[in-house]
Amino acid sequence: MSLTAILDRIDAELPAATDRLLELMRIPSISTDPAYKAQCEEAADWLVRDLQALGVTAEKRATPGHPMVVGHVDGPKGATGRHVLFYGHYDVQPVDPVELWVSDPFDAKVEDTAKGKVIRGRGAGDDKGQLMTFLEACRAYRDVTGEMPCKITFFFEGEEESGSPSLIPFMQENADELRADIALICDTGLFQSKTPAIVTMLRGMVSEQVKIIGPKVDLHSGFFGGLAMNPIRVLSDMLAGLHDATGRVTLEGFYDGIPELSPAMRAQWEGLGFDHAGFLGDVGLSVLAGEDARMPLEMIWSRPTAEVNGIWGGYTGAGFKTVLPSEASAKISFRLVEGQDPDRVRDAFRAHVAAHLPADCTAEFHAHGGSRAGIMETSDPAFEAARAALSDEWPLPAAYVGCGGSIPIAGHFGEILGMTAMLIGFGKDDDAIHSPNEKYDMESFHKGTRSWARILDAIG
Repeated sequence: MSLTAILDRIDAELPAATDRLLELMRIPSISTDPAYKAQCEEAADWLVRDLQALGVTAEKRATPGHPMVVGHVDGPKGATGRHVLFYGHYDVQPVDPVELWVSDPFDAKVEDTAKGKVIRGRGAGDDKGQLMTFLEACRAYRDVTGEMPCKITFFFEGEEESGSPSLIPFMQENADELRADIALICDTGLFQSKTPAIVTMLRGMVSEQVKIIGPKVDLHSGFFGGLAMNPIRVLSDMLAGLHDATGRVTLEGFYDGIPELSPAMRAQWEGLGFDHAGFLGDVGLSVLAGEDARMPLEMIWSRPTAEVNGIWGGYTGAGFKTVLPSEASAKISFRLVEGQDPDRVRDAFRAHVAAHLPADCTAEFHAHGGSRAGIMETSDPAFEAARAALSDEWPLPAAYVGCGGSIPIAGHFGEILGMTAMLIGFGKDDDAIHSPNEKYDMESFHKGTRSWARILDAIG
């Protein structure tokens, strides 16, 4: 049976597929709020039923938190293609502030906008709409051929938006069952809302909170100013010293082991035509502030950073209080790239703080977690097959891209299951995920479904 027939089936079934997505979106599966525990169970049950309707052996699995959904289905008899695992999450973010929504966040609907039809409601783009693109591709494949294109494991969690506390233990306990040849994740987007993309780099993270402690109590600045050391002054000096005049981070050994971008990847990124001036202009800025002699995409995808996320100390209320504070605090995060060890970066930061402490001051630290960068090895032929399949579906050719943020599940697949993850998504920059009026373009849903059918046909 030809791929054309499967794509035609997707086109014909788009209204029914949209209705199924809207039904799932109307379940308020907010994982972080205990008041919605029953609704998270309901969403898991909905997915189990839908998978079973596709001929998948599926069930809901209990965890200390919200349940996992796991399903398995074989491909054509005697097939020797790849065994893929598809991951998604059915939980969603809270809807606050609800008064900023144009309609009920859980009364999901299709709306006409100036840019075309969109699917509006919480979970539209993160991640129910994305998850359902894959299921609808599988449905069309089964409807046309009577079977799936390859052996598939389905793995859906219900705690992604609340830190995934049950995920790692569940993966460790069920590693043999979950292990496949490659993992597919649909929780990313199109580059600049138009170029299909496969994410191959994810930055890691180290987060630290530091408190500088000086005098026993706040002091009168008229009596002690100029005589006693001010913890805010110490903290400010330490934070200012994190970067040199060229934008490089000054921590000892910070850049050790970091590889340079390959010529092939650099050429791909240059070909994307990233409008950094517009990107900055949208948030009221105009001047690049990162490392000298680095192209903008390189700075946000494949170079590490050090950023101060919050700083406080002394009197910050209304009016004025002339005190010399007894302590000052800051939150600092480091985005990490390939070759960096979170523990070494944390140790280097604490050594940097210690080097800036005068005799009368001490420092306290509170770690907020750390994770390595995720690097997806594109030498697997599935990557080029998927890139070609995406290029066949969209007007612009697909590209390998980086991601400045962190998606921990991709790393977990490598560390726990020994699998490479391929991150492909169809979200757009204006989808307002996590915000009021979240949406998913009908084009993203439709062409995303067609894209997965092409990819499954190519790698299955």
